[in-house]
Amino acid sequence: MSRVSKPHEIVERALELSTTDGCVVIADEQSSANLRWAGNALTTNGVTRGRTLTVIATVDGAQGTASGVVSRSAVTADDLEPLVRAAEAAARGAGPAEDAQPLVTGVPVSPDFTDAPAETDSGVFAEFAPALGDAFARARSGGRELYGFANHELSTTYLGTSTGLRLRHDQPTGTLELNAKSPDRTRSSWAGRATRDFKDVDPAELDAELAQRLRWAQRRIELPAGRYETLLPPTAVADLLIYQLWSSTARDAAEGRTVFSEPGGGTRIGERLSGLPLTLRSDPNAPGLESAPFVIAHASGDSASVFDNGLPLAPTDWLRDGRLEHLTTTRHTAGLTGLPVAPAIDNLVLEGGGERSLEEMVAATTGRGLLLTCMWYIREVDPATLLLTGLTRDGVYLVEDGEVIGEVNNFRFNESPVDLLSRASEAGRTERTLPREWGDWFTRAAMPALRIPDFNMSSVSPGV
Repeated sequence: MSRVSKPHEIVERALELSTTDGCVVIADEQSSANLRWAGNALTTNGVTRGRTLTVIATVDGAQGTASGVVSRSAVTADDLEPLVRAAEAAARGAGPAEDAQPLVTGVPVSPDFTDAPAETDSGVFAEFAPALGDAFARARSGGRELYGFANHELSTTYLGTSTGLRLRHDQPTGTLELNAKSPDRTRSSWAGRATRDFKDVDPAELDAELAQRLRWAQRRIELPAGRYETLLPPTAVADLLIYQLWSSTARDAAEGRTVFSEPGGGTRIGERLSGLPLTLRSDPNAPGLESAPFVIAHASGDSASVFDNGLPLAPTDWLRDGRLEHLTTTRHTAGLTGLPVAPAIDNLVLEGGGERSLEEMVAATTGRGLLLTCMWYIREVDPATLLLTGLTRDGVYLVEDGEVIGEVNNFRFNESPVDLLSRASEAGRTERTLPREWGDWFTRAAMPALRIPDFNMSSVSPGV
């Protein structure tokens, strides 16, 4: 066997080795660069490289088509045949796959399929790192300490199939998380950003935001649990709506298991979920949030099918002007539910037509309200209502008559994102944001701040 090492060569060789009725091969080439800092000083930095190969074999039988999936990392030419044979054995040993569909055909070949994978390195921080050093100096002179990390990943996916697909996608993913603490550690605040290349991230801007929040926290006010008018910043809105998106599979809804199930049968497609003209959408070509324009599925489930690999993705409205428009479907679950094919897409945008920034929404607050920084430890309580619980983190602030007057204690909350959309009284200006809770899995989001008249802070959370 000739020696093969380039990703597209590995894909081609694996397909050549296949002896089953169908085969899908996905080669993922990853590189990452990172910086970490603590106490206003860099602590570590590094660059990594990695490769993962996934082989999906399909076998036609009298009862239907079976599939076998095997993934391995650090694959070399010598590993290819054992990997392909393992996938084939898994397929032959499995029963018919419920989600079986003909493999996708008719998709153009990516013109750069045979090109070398894109790679990142420490050069991605060439402009960011000096600006971060300046932020350290300002923080020291201002009596605060900065902690955090910056990470940049570049993933190139090569997808080939026995039906002739040869597709490639380069996905840059950058995240920045920054914590500012008072020297006695009694005050803390957080800010995060998502980026493709770190050229649009300004450490000075983030440091100024955190410095203001630490000043707000100099006055401490204890509040009891209860329902409060609450301003949810874009990062918190993203965390809630990402979970909603993950919970919006059409099959579960049609079978009566989720908040999107219609009592008595069917789904709530077409129902108005918000009085505001909210549109929740995904688009692989959304500016600044670009993601794979075709399905990349390493495993099957109700939200993804290995048989759909390579299926083109199109802009999809999940909510349109407040009405439920689509639920996520594979080709298989679309057939089961009678709904259009609407695969998951790796970004999420909420638009409500608002123009106010979060700061302007604070200034427009009459009476008393709360301003959150972010949420964490979000968990599902009841799938029938999508009731979630979680904790506030790194700063909850009391707003009175348009001004922040101090920091209050943290809370545990109990809320459903679907219910919140129905009760929201204002949506601000949509902006790119980094989810705090789900940032390790989902980074491409743009959200407005939301004003909730009666957000349920179910209990006080001491010591967080």
